[in-house]
Amino acid sequence: MKQIIIIGGGAAGFFCAANLDEKKYKITILEQNSDVLQKVKISGGGRCNVSHACFDPKELVQFYPRGNKELLSVFTKFQPGDTMNWFEKRKVSLKIENDNRVFPESNSSQTIINTFLNEIQQKNVEVKTKCSVKDIIKKDDQYLVSTSSGDFLCDYVIYTTGSSPKSLKMLQNLGHKIIDLVPSLFTFNIKDDLLKDLLGTSFEMAETSIPKLKTEESGPLLITHWGLSGPAILKISAWEAINLAKVKYNFEVQVNFISKDINDAEELFQNFKQSNPKKLIGSSKIFEVTNRFWQRILEVSKVDLNKQIANISGKEIQMILENLCKKKFQVTGKSTYKDEFVTAGGVDLKEINFKNMSSKLLTNFYIAGEVLNIDAVTGGFNFQACWSEAWLIAQDLNNLN
Repeated sequence: MKQIIIIGGGAAGFFCAANLDEKKYKITILEQNSDVLQKVKISGGGRCNVSHACFDPKELVQFYPRGNKELLSVFTKFQPGDTMNWFEKRKVSLKIENDNRVFPESNSSQTIINTFLNEIQQKNVEVKTKCSVKDIIKKDDQYLVSTSSGDFLCDYVIYTTGSSPKSLKMLQNLGHKIIDLVPSLFTFNIKDDLLKDLLGTSFEMAETSIPKLKTEESGPLLITHWGLSGPAILKISAWEAINLAKVKYNFEVQVNFISKDINDAEELFQNFKQSNPKKLIGSSKIFEVTNRFWQRILEVSKVDLNKQIANISGKEIQMILENLCKKKFQVTGKSTYKDEFVTAGGVDLKEINFKNMSSKLLTNFYIAGEVLNIDAVTGGFNFQACWSEAWLIAQDLNNLN
């Protein structure tokens, strides 16, 4: 019986093992940590954002700053609909939330973990934890995988380690080209009077842009104690991950908190002013923002909160609107988004055959997951790439004679 060693007990490694034909192969998963599926456990705030309800591969690849061209063929063979079917066949009820993210009905990542553990138990897959790989040596038609728990000889290696520098170095030693790692999906560190003490204030739809890079994104926005977060920030951090690393995370970001053109916002303001001349500006609800944030906007615009709207000057209106629609912030660093850190960089995609995720340089050697130079915006897309790539590997191996 042929031996398969899966290096890395994360999403891609486990999904691959769960889809392999155990009658053909003896399968062993090697994981250096004491627990498997650690990212699955913490993803989506512990609820596990399994995938994203986007069922058109052409549309789906638009969410991947790196890997979009290569993933098109992968997603035509296995996409989010297939992922959902896979879990539902195993009695896992899934739900699609308003933003199209897919979660288990149980709201617990443990449901997903238990499903995997159950699958691999049925297939007699051996899992070795606290087993750190030290070296991989090609021996004739086989591989000798040297670890902290002894040596393993195998016919096929499936490499799904995630993007640790150590695991990439090992692939580099085997001849693969590695694109430098930089963080993707991070929040912006900003010190500014407008944001001070407004931790937790959120905006349903905001627009963010980095003028220097001629790039913009939109989505929900959140004020945190270190600056700005939420999809409007995370998306722009993913698309510009490489450029932002080059400027050492020192740059200017422009925010439109109300997602309205400044002229449209002015028209709204003037209409409100005409209808409510006696109202005090500080207690006026002109735009969809919290009272605290509105009052802060007035403070930084140097407008007296107790002034009647009729007495607000044109200059004051302009100042308020500039701060609402075109506020520039100096970013002075980044903070990793929760524990769901994602990196851009990894194995050069030109060296991978995306028909089956095999290495073009090493025979009987497959690579999937975050170790590749593929990453996505937040919303279940990174997991979907893992499931799809792992499924292709399993199909390829199952179809071998």
